[in-house]
Amino acid sequence: MTETIAAGLDFGTTNSTLGVAARGGPARLLPVEGDATTIPSALFFSLEDGRTYFGRQAVREYVEGAEGRFMRALKSILGTSLMKETTLIGRERMSFQDLIGRFLRHMRERLEAANVPADRIVLGRPVHFVDDDPVADRTAQDQLAAAARAEGFSHVEFQFEPVAAALYRESAIDREELALIVDIGGGTSDFSLVRLSPERAKAGHGASDRSSDILASAGVHIGGTDFDRLMSIRTVMPHFGLGTMTSDGKRSLPVWYFNDMATWHRINFLYTPQVRRDIAALAREAAEPARVERFAHLIEHRSGHRLAGAVEAAKISLTDAPHASVQLAEPGLDVDLPVSQAAFAAATQELVARIGRTLKETLDSAGVAHAAVDSVILTGGGAEVPAIQAAVTALLPQSALLRSDAFGSVGMGLALDAARRFA
Repeated sequence: MTETIAAGLDFGTTNSTLGVAARGGPARLLPVEGDATTIPSALFFSLEDGRTYFGRQAVREYVEGAEGRFMRALKSILGTSLMKETTLIGRERMSFQDLIGRFLRHMRERLEAANVPADRIVLGRPVHFVDDDPVADRTAQDQLAAAARAEGFSHVEFQFEPVAAALYRESAIDREELALIVDIGGGTSDFSLVRLSPERAKAGHGASDRSSDILASAGVHIGGTDFDRLMSIRTVMPHFGLGTMTSDGKRSLPVWYFNDMATWHRINFLYTPQVRRDIAALAREAAEPARVERFAHLIEHRSGHRLAGAVEAAKISLTDAPHASVQLAEPGLDVDLPVSQAAFAAATQELVARIGRTLKETLDSAGVAHAAVDSVILTGGGAEVPAIQAAVTALLPQSALLRSDAFGSVGMGLALDAARRFA
């Protein structure tokens, strides 16, 4: 009998993975870009050769200055008013649902290339796509499901991303444990308190409903891109004019241009003739026109995502080093701005505090004593932020702090879930 393989897709704000598994077997990640098992959730629509590039190729085309349109962090738009809008790609206007679908189609083609059934999929989802708005949250899931179905995934199921990470952890344990899953992704932070059991992990198809083992779930719309944004606003955007005055000293320059430039999914909206005219006018009015002229360069040369990538790289460097720098060098612009762990922590302390409060609310809602939590499983790239790990340790000092596969545990957990549902 031919073994049936099922697939799970972790469509992330910054990175995506495809996991596959057979019923009762281990999960693995499929290569999705060359030999790599992760792919940046990015697209580049080239105006030079008419092709659409994905992942690292998309980033490379953009960074090397090819003419075209770069899109990233599309997951952050689900459930928002932007999903009702269209955006110009070359001469064609596309909806954001179509753009998300284009990326999902690419992932479906990776399944087909590996001879894995591509009509059924378990998609990961955050606990909350949209905070404090259940209608918008449900709309976001429906939008993602519609985008997937339009690209050939005829049977779409969902699983919470932290629960998927718990299922992956469960496949490797030899005793029952109570685990708090802390999943800090690119756009959301999700937490689930889950009772794990090696017996349930081996139970196969009948264990697909684990609702009784999920004691609590909560989430907040804070992720790695929010940390990037606040670091950019605090330490980078002043170099481009944020916080400076007009030459008559009567008013500060408008802040929204700088806020959008610091926000991944808003950057493309700045690349319009009207914004270019606005920034040129601000440069004439500014007390420090050289700063605004640097901002004008970002607009004119579509360098916003390159700068955002430099901010992200500096943030990652600060995981292990007390100091780093935001560096971007291209003709007409040379940026080398020092940043420190202390400044990063100060800029993002409210984000960490909100994550900490949501963690506590998760435990409180389950009615579980903190001392009863055996382990805390950290996953997602944002969990590398030292302040987040410190907040978790302060809340649960007695729990074992475990670092799961930062980018693979959710995808492999979704595959295990898919095998129980479909295989």
